[in-house]
This record gives sequence, C-alpha cells and structure tokens, in this order.
Amino acid sequence: MDPETFLLETEDAMDKAADFVSHEMATIRTGKASPALLDNINVHVPSYGTSMQLKQIALVSAPEPRLLTVQPHDPSVMQDIERALRESKLGINPSSDGRIIRLPIPELSEERRRDLVKVIKDMAEQGRVRVRGARKDAMDKLKAALKASAITEDDFRDFEKEVQTLTDKSVKSIDAHFEAKEKDVMTV
Repeated sequence: MDPETFLLETEDAMDKAADFVSHEMATIRTGKASPALLDNINVHVPSYGTSMQLKQIALVSAPEPRLLTVQPHDPSVMQDIERALRESKLGINPSSDGRIIRLPIPELSEERRRDLVKVIKDMAEQGRVRVRGARKDAMDKLKAALKASAITEDDFRDFEKEVQTLTDKSVKSIDAHFEAKEKDVMTV
C-alpha cells in the first residue's frame, strides 16, 4: 500500500464531495442575478437532434444585479432556449427581443428564503455524508492493510489521524460554503 497514493485518493474523493456541494449551491437562486443559476438547464434542440447544456449554445451574462441575459450563438435555437427556461423550475419568465433573452430576477419573499435555506442545508448534509463515506472507505482500506500486515499498528494510527484531518478540512469547507450561501440567501 503506497501511503502517498492512498492519502491523495482519499483527499481527492473528499474534495470532489466539497466541490459538488459548492457547485450545487451556486445553482440556488438568491435574488441576485448569477449566470450559475442556469448551469443545470438543458435545452432540447430538434434541429441539432440532441439536448445540450444552455452554456454550450448561448452566452449567459448578468449585466445588472437583478437581470440575466442569454444570447444564443445560433439565432435558430432561440425558441428552444425560451421553452427550456419556461419549463425549468427556476420560476423566472423569459422575455425575448429576437436577439437576446432577458430573465428578470424577482425579489424573494421571506418564506421562500427560508425554504431555500432548508434546501441548502440538505445539500450541505449530503456533502458531509459523502465525505464521511470517503472516510469510511479509507478506514476500511487501512484496516484491510493492517490485517494483511501491509502496514504496522503505528502506521495505521498515523494514517487514521491523516484521514481524520482530511475529513475535518472537507467538512469545514462544506460548512463555510453553507454559511456563505445562507447569508447570501437571507440578505435582502
């Protein structure tokens, strides 16, 4: 068992969990315009014969704090993009002038803000569960290596401390993302 590879794999798994949470939280609408709100929008384009991510077929920008604009690279997909935006669960009604689609971001009610905080809290907990899963996998590998006499008791304790340090670091990162996003959502 190569100790450096083992620790790198464990850290990578935990970092991926934290990055996933961060990315998912970025898609939550906060009342401020952010192009990341549209990251998960897929557009079915019959003329291309496939579904594509919005960011692959259009330029998304936030020219004002409460407005997103979507400018398709190919004007023939304008209606397909509008349809995808209407059918999304964002609750934003697009308006088009034939060249650019405008998405005004409405003010969030206090009740909606509290609901979004619950969603964000669930995302953070899912991330923590993934990190703990990576920790469990690492500890299982360590126990198997100890049982097979591939590592000593002292090595096992040292690796265990390293794995716990990585776990703490990843959970702290997830908590920091949660706190920042919660503050962002609750700020009027």
